[in-house]
Amino acid sequence: MNQIRCDESPMKEQLKLHIQEISDALHRSLQIIDNENHCMLSDLEAIQERFRRVESIAASFYMQCYLSAFSIQYSDLTIAVDHLSKRRHGALIVIQRNDPIEEHLHNGIPVGAKVSYSLLESIFYPGNPLHDGAVFISYDQIVSAANVLPLSATIVENKKLGTRHRAAIGITERTDALALVVSEETGQTSFAYKGQLHPIIMSDIIV
Repeated sequence: MNQIRCDESPMKEQLKLHIQEISDALHRSLQIIDNENHCMLSDLEAIQERFRRVESIAASFYMQCYLSAFSIQYSDLTIAVDHLSKRRHGALIVIQRNDPIEEHLHNGIPVGAKVSYSLLESIFYPGNPLHDGAVFISYDQIVSAANVLPLSATIVENKKLGTRHRAAIGITERTDALALVVSEETGQTSFAYKGQLHPIIMSDIIV
């Protein structure tokens, strides 16, 4: 399998660079905090934006490492999610890792085809009977589509998260699967792992 070598990933160097920049900015803020003629609010806003950026790069880096070892079609997955994101076509893709997940899936339609970005994009094309549910992938196969997943019960109070995101978190609370989500409203992409949802920027991912 063509597994991504995480230690050699360019994103790791990007992470180091951004973290160092944040550290330097915080150090400068400490040096000038006693200067009453300097307002730190704009500095803190810039630091906050850098934190958001480094969080996205870190999420992209770890998603790549967690996923590439369990799907030989990693490139097709990332291309599909990138295209779906740009078109704002909602999507939910669950990739099995070590734990079996079939017992948590309901009402899925068997597909039994090799993973390809064109097939994934067609499944999630609006109006396709299979688009409103989760695609289940094992290794290099699309096993089924239109699966109903268990919803997370721990984030019901978060009204900003839709059903796809709650389902992605729900399946990753119960198994070590990784779930990719594309928001239909914003096109924002995220991945869920171990019950946590992380936003990603597809342009950060080197395929």
